[in-house]
Amino acid sequence: MGSATMELELWTAPPGEAIPNHPSFPVLVYRGVESVAAGADACQALFAEHGWRGSWVGGVFGFHHFHSTSHEVLGVVAGHARLELGGPQGRAFDVSAGDVLVLPAGTGHRRAASGAGFSVVGAYPAGEERYDLLRGDDPAAVAAARERIAALGAPPQDPVGGDGVARWTTTA
Repeated sequence: MGSATMELELWTAPPGEAIPNHPSFPVLVYRGVESVAAGADACQALFAEHGWRGSWVGGVFGFHHFHSTSHEVLGVVAGHARLELGGPQGRAFDVSAGDVLVLPAGTGHRRAASGAGFSVVGAYPAGEERYDLLRGDDPAAVAAARERIAALGAPPQDPVGGDGVARWTTTA
């Protein structure tokens, strides 16, 4: 699990034309997750323990993009960066080792700036490992993506064992 100092912040991304964001689930921002700050292996193990699979280690694309077939978790395992969430209409978040972003499907994200050595572990809820990658440049594709995003329910477990995804409830 995380640590006694692990903190959770919720942020609701505003809807957009090219980057839809999720219609009801907020972004979860965990700060101070010790096992994520311990490095990629410990972070991958933590995510897998909570049912988040298909993990990879790398960076974050420098262009706005989103996934319509999967939620995504990004655990910062090294360095620091400024990530823009929610597309052009969204907000910038400064992140560093030990921070975790849980992005509901549809949430735009991009790396705006990063220091040397910035690295994240990404993962997806079990069964959602085959994610798509959309940039929002085709209105018909975005319209179809909105339907997939709205239909995707909350995952059974939070990737760090916190209570964040328990706050994701559909209002259907």
